[in-house]
Amino acid sequence: MTLEVTESQELADIALLAARAVGGRLREAFRERPAVRTKRDFHDPVTEHDTAAEETIREVIARHCPGSVVVGEERGALVAAEGDRAEITWYVDPIDGTANFAAGVPFFSVSVAAAAGGEVVAGVVYDPLREEEYVASLAGARCGDEVLRSVGARGDREAMLLTSYPSPRDLAAEGEEALRRFGGLVESFAAVRRPGSAALKLAHVAAGRADAALGFRASPWDVAAGSLLVRQAGGVYLALSGSVFEVGGYLAHVAGFDLGGSVLREMIPKNISMS
Repeated sequence: MTLEVTESQELADIALLAARAVGGRLREAFRERPAVRTKRDFHDPVTEHDTAAEETIREVIARHCPGSVVVGEERGALVAAEGDRAEITWYVDPIDGTANFAAGVPFFSVSVAAAAGGEVVAGVVYDPLREEEYVASLAGARCGDEVLRSVGARGDREAMLLTSYPSPRDLAAEGEEALRRFGGLVESFAAVRRPGSAALKLAHVAAGRADAALGFRASPWDVAAGSLLVRQAGGVYLALSGSVFEVGGYLAHVAGFDLGGSVLREMIPKNISMS
């Protein structure tokens, strides 16, 4: 289906309402050191606030977009009440950066995105501590009243890279090669940081606060909203698996960055175009 710009903006408004609805809870719970359970392994934590926040977001979407499908990190895919919006699928990460949230590190976000016709058409990345709302639709991208422009460094030597690489799974899969590649990033870039929260890293690239972001084995709810933010701000987003809707890697950078001359080029599979 082809979505009109105004419909996309309406979906972005719903995403923003849903994200805002959990901001107060997350700010109140931050630095209370909540009890942590694990999912896949001890590197993959979850708290009661993840599940409660996702339920709240689902309720907001059900009220404003009934019949759509919500794919959330904690409960998977469920129809949001009865209605006629089956063409819309939402991707929700109630706390992207749970490890940071649970430990009291102020770098996590709420990510809500809407997709239609195989494309992300609206997305919000919300930083509840700073109360910064990064919003993207087919009309563009903004943070509050500021129009986002993804501009920054031209090459590695001047650039800030945000990454989660190498993760424990990267190390298990690649061994010492992962450390070699990470060493190459550290040597090549002006600065490399591993702050967590893929969604918030992508929002910072969209805003031109960081020049590039890289990660692997990301889920769609981690990156869907951020991918649209980067693209609508004029930056470049590459889904290294071929689709933002598949588990896989991502690479994003500001407009004008020389990816062909960057050490990042060796991270890109040969079947993925660099443009």
